[in-house]
Amino acid sequence: MTPPSGGSKQGCTACARVRSATGGRLAPDSAPCRARLQHHARKRTQRAPAAGAAQTACYARARRFRSLPLRVRRCAIVVVEPRERLALDLALVAGGGNGLRHLLEQVAIAPHLAREVVLPDDAAALLLRLSPSRWCELAELEREHARGELEVLLEHGLLVQEDSQADARDRALRDTHWHATAATMHYASRWSGVDTEALQREFTELATGSLLDLLGAAPPAVHERAPAQQRQSLPAAVPASLDALLDRRVTCRNFDRAHVLGLEAFSSVLYRAYGARTVDDYAPGVQLLKKGVPSAGGLHATEAYLLVQRVEGVEPGLYHYHPVAHALEPIRRLAAADAAALARRFVAAQAWFVDVPVMVIPTSRFRRNFWKYRSHAKAYRALILDVGHLSQAMYLAATELGLAAFITAAINEVDIEHAFGLDPLEQGPLAVCGFGLRGTERRDVEFDPLGVAWPAA
Repeated sequence: MTPPSGGSKQGCTACARVRSATGGRLAPDSAPCRARLQHHARKRTQRAPAAGAAQTACYARARRFRSLPLRVRRCAIVVVEPRERLALDLALVAGGGNGLRHLLEQVAIAPHLAREVVLPDDAAALLLRLSPSRWCELAELEREHARGELEVLLEHGLLVQEDSQADARDRALRDTHWHATAATMHYASRWSGVDTEALQREFTELATGSLLDLLGAAPPAVHERAPAQQRQSLPAAVPASLDALLDRRVTCRNFDRAHVLGLEAFSSVLYRAYGARTVDDYAPGVQLLKKGVPSAGGLHATEAYLLVQRVEGVEPGLYHYHPVAHALEPIRRLAAADAAALARRFVAAQAWFVDVPVMVIPTSRFRRNFWKYRSHAKAYRALILDVGHLSQAMYLAATELGLAAFITAAINEVDIEHAFGLDPLEQGPLAVCGFGLRGTERRDVEFDPLGVAWPAA
């Protein structure tokens, strides 16, 4: 178990203050802080992050020593969502109803926490009245608000105790300069352990008709703003080699399972999509990169992490691509079976992508982008644009070499972060791409209306 904030095996900062005031003794009826924290962590495995449990244990202890002020403030970014949940109630069935009770819950979503928190209504209302910037003594809040509500917020890390683990995570979020709504959207939309294949099977079993029957007709392919006779026709594009390349770009779902990707082709695609053409010393302490794709401010904050399965001369494993040195930085070697299992987990069990020789995970360094665009409403959107530019460059570079490629946003971001050792407050995967040789057997459907990847028989 990681020691509480402050790095000491003796406990957190609040407990250290208690020891100092009592000549090194804890309260007579207290167990050691570390054992108390382990007890709370076991009780709240499914309810709250460990940092919140640590704060509560120390809060209970520090309340006995009013001469030792405990300072707290609300976390920097939190959204409280009124969410409806359906629950089975047999009493309603007995009364002739359908047995479904509609429950309204207050769900707190805070980027510095590992999970959402369901709050009692009174605690949720109190949370929104607390200041995220002004530190105040806990005793002061107790004079104005119910102690139970404060304990709930402190337990879950929404009310942050100074110098605690929750405070460290909250400060890291503040220092990265996220825009509040962008941070909430990003962290709330991350997946962990999602299996889309299982979800598809479940949908197929439960559905009474086709997807079209369920959803109805799709909106038209084109939104027309004028009658056909009022349109101004444009001259046809002058034929160019780029046209043939664009026509051949087809997302692949049938990679050659036995193919080993050549090192030269692997290197070329990586360089053309992610490699830096030059480095510009723009100002003291500021370097900008020139790449083959645009990026907001020339910052190019989105870099490539790789899961290599079958590449000539490269052992299976996890890597980071250095765009200036044009080199791979090894993170962890993997057995072939372990690499395949990770590939499946990364793309949320989309089986048609698992066999790709190399997965490229465009991962944004939030601090680099937000260094310039601080708390900016458009900064996160710029990072998403980065991924679009990079993936198209990868598609075209691969297609030119006779290779196939894919991109998907249906990914398990949390699993990817764990595998590469990424701090989600600092770096985050926004998609998973990959490239390699297309197989000769069409096992899964591909959208190829021009018949360039799979010519009609």
